[in-house]
Amino acid sequence: MKNAPIAPRLRRITALVAGLAVAAVALSGCLYSMIPAGSSASSRPAASPDTSGIAPELQSFYGQTLNWSSCGGGMDCTTVKAPLDWENPAKASIDLAVVRHRATGTAKGSLLTNPGGPGASGLDLIKTNLTFAVSPTLVKNYDVIGFDPRGVGSSTAVKCYDATQMDDYLFSIPAGARGSDQWKSAQDAANKTFAAACESNSAGILPYITTVNAARDMDLLRGVLGDKKLNYLGYSYGTFLGATYAGLYPERVGHVVLDGALDPAVSNLDVSTTQAIGFESALKAYMADCLKGKKCPFQGTVDEAMSDLGALLASVDRTPLKNADGRLLGADALMTSIVSALYSQDSWQYLTQSLTAVLKGDPSVAFQLADFYYGRTGGKYTDNSTEAFDAYNCMDYPNDDSDAAKAASKAKIAAEAPIVAPYWDSQNVCDQWPYPPSGKRGEITAAGSGPILVVGTTNDPATPYEWAVSLAKQLEGGVLITRVGEGHTGYNKGNSCVDNAVDAYFVDGTVPAKAGIRCE
Repeated sequence: MKNAPIAPRLRRITALVAGLAVAAVALSGCLYSMIPAGSSASSRPAASPDTSGIAPELQSFYGQTLNWSSCGGGMDCTTVKAPLDWENPAKASIDLAVVRHRATGTAKGSLLTNPGGPGASGLDLIKTNLTFAVSPTLVKNYDVIGFDPRGVGSSTAVKCYDATQMDDYLFSIPAGARGSDQWKSAQDAANKTFAAACESNSAGILPYITTVNAARDMDLLRGVLGDKKLNYLGYSYGTFLGATYAGLYPERVGHVVLDGALDPAVSNLDVSTTQAIGFESALKAYMADCLKGKKCPFQGTVDEAMSDLGALLASVDRTPLKNADGRLLGADALMTSIVSALYSQDSWQYLTQSLTAVLKGDPSVAFQLADFYYGRTGGKYTDNSTEAFDAYNCMDYPNDDSDAAKAASKAKIAAEAPIVAPYWDSQNVCDQWPYPPSGKRGEITAAGSGPILVVGTTNDPATPYEWAVSLAKQLEGGVLITRVGEGHTGYNKGNSCVDNAVDAYFVDGTVPAKAGIRCE
């Protein structure tokens, strides 16, 4: 699988799927409903920037005046200047694109949000899917803020390839048999060319695209919005961003919820290993559900059906299926389409339709699912999420796993995720990245912060439940909310137990007991 998810993506994906009776399908997150944003109390005066405790060399950034302008749907937009290099703020600046939906009631302050990725557009999430991101209760009580982190979308962004080049990079079939020296050489060459293009086209920002810098940017946003403390709701990768912020600025933590948690202490290799097993588990859950229906293209027991799916993957690996646009559906693209549909149980029906079509020699639906994963519509890429995803991960994760550790990981995936395994171990683009990683892995305690809620779903394939348990234990103020169920993330997905607990925390400051709560 090309670009296996080192950290999960959660992006807005709404489009008509040709041949499917559906108006919107959710792949790297859940089904985003297109609900009007609602009214905005735009006449309320702006708060003064909070520059207390800020170093002199940063005062000009924290003290900047924001020029908001209407950008449709009851939203206001602005641009914030941030240091390119927080260690040398006078060096240069970058732009952060920000959108605000004013509270429809009395605002308790600003609520920053992040949809994940790394690389997903927080600005687009709030502009087009406000009530997917947050509940109506939070819309009433907070100025909801979406922003594109550095390197992403409408902010100063990473740029690597045009659409034609990206198609070739993501969907081409490498020469040679899978795993052979020829195949590995082809993968390495493709990754090297891609990484060089990112360096050439990104105007020198690559070494500064890190989660630590993005967390510092969040504190800047807090300050210029006039909040003494940060209120924050982060999904998926956004939990790592939020935990990193809490570790840097525990005294400035307000109300923070981390949903679909990443464990900041695990290595790149451990993330990949755990996610492979997580997607295999989700695939088994999908298959058990599929076999109950009349339209399932598989028969027999779950194990027999999984074996048949493995045979299908091997078949397209040997003989790719040609799509109407000329692209070939190989096993990597098919696995991408499967993974994308496993992020949400709502998407399982589309996976059934995709696999049914592939068994008949038609790859079109599978390509639609894979395209949604990569943000590709009408032959064009609607965002730079794939490029930003690699930029963050290559800088955040030390790339120092030993050969023995890699061999152990491969053996574990083969044993515990046998269907996913052959298509998970692709060559890593970070091996070719032009800058060494600056990130470090380790537990985050955020000693001295207030309570932080961590939400985990028991069969989340992208951020396995064990990571939420671990993060809640690491954080001095961590409190775990367990959602029993399938899919990625748990808040605002229809579980009233989870939703009520999160809303009560944000609105009234009500914190569950330290032991946490379990929501069936």
